[in-house]
Amino acid sequence: MIGLLAAWRAVAAMFILNGALFGIWASRIPAVRDRLDLSHEALGYGLLFMAAGAVCSFPVTGRLTDWFGAVTITRVIAVLYTLSLILLAMADGFWSLAAFLFVFGAFHGSMDVAMNAWAAEVEQAYEKPVMSSFHAMWSLGAGLGAFSGYGAVQAGLTVMQHFLLAGGLVVISALALSWVHWTSRKAVSAGGAVFALPSGALILVGFTALCGALGEGAVADWSAIFMRDETGAAESVAALGYAVFSVTMVVFRLAGGFFIARFGPVATARFGGVCAALGVLAVVSAAEAGVALAGFALMGVGYAVIMPLAFSRAANDPHVPPGQAIASVATLGYGGLLIGPPLIGFLAEMLTLRLAFAALLPLAVLIVLLSGALRPASAN
Repeated sequence: MIGLLAAWRAVAAMFILNGALFGIWASRIPAVRDRLDLSHEALGYGLLFMAAGAVCSFPVTGRLTDWFGAVTITRVIAVLYTLSLILLAMADGFWSLAAFLFVFGAFHGSMDVAMNAWAAEVEQAYEKPVMSSFHAMWSLGAGLGAFSGYGAVQAGLTVMQHFLLAGGLVVISALALSWVHWTSRKAVSAGGAVFALPSGALILVGFTALCGALGEGAVADWSAIFMRDETGAAESVAALGYAVFSVTMVVFRLAGGFFIARFGPVATARFGGVCAALGVLAVVSAAEAGVALAGFALMGVGYAVIMPLAFSRAANDPHVPPGQAIASVATLGYGGLLIGPPLIGFLAEMLTLRLAFAALLPLAVLIVLLSGALRPASAN
């Protein structure tokens, strides 16, 4: 078995890649929307295709991960995911964008399942909570991706030039860092539905994850547009909304292992729900960019540990193989992406984007109420 530090570094590289590709895309959503002349509602429908691709990929990838091992599946999908980013820059209308977003979402979702299964194996080898640190690397990657959007706009790069340059650098670096020997568990299941929602105790775990993922998705897909349309920020400054959100997620996810070990997963998740609620209140009341950025930062603190805790709880379920357990929770958790960003778009079309963001407040409160589901299985 390789050293644990090398294993951690390998998995962290995959999380950084996943987050960076997503952040690169998120930072250029306003540019893509303007180039294709899409309304809030049309963009919402497009994002629905991305979410649908992700959710459709979860159960299939969960089975493939259990059959072939998390390491192999993660590396293969890393390359395909990067190529799918380039497709987005080629869209010349709503339907081509929707089709490419479905593909991009499918590979994004597939990599989520595979890399989290690999992360769970490393966490079990460490015998202490390190899942949050991996998700910190995802947020670091997302922040770097978003900052690259700021730099690309300042440098006058087209969306295609930006995606080719940033995507190429990220995938080459991540694959090089991840190339270590690690033998993944394999658990070939007999029978059972390919597409499965969580059952038993994992149902509430999935609903808790849903609330967190919905908030994350809303910020990723709409923060730049909110900053520009509701606070009057320039395009380069608007790209900082998701970057600031990602940075605070990195910080709190890196500290998450300490807080989880010290206070337990339930108390840590409840604290996160409270912070998320306060952040939403700050964003919807913001009249200028600085206040909105502070709100997005607080939301980053709030959502930081929710998904790591949900995946850790799923991966250690005593009744379901880890790949299937993670996929089932991801199906429900990231199901928030099916209703989140599109819902924001629809509400923005009917009301305002500011009021649409207020829909995230009750979901933050639900995190507080459902956090008990994240207690380790042995303590249930």
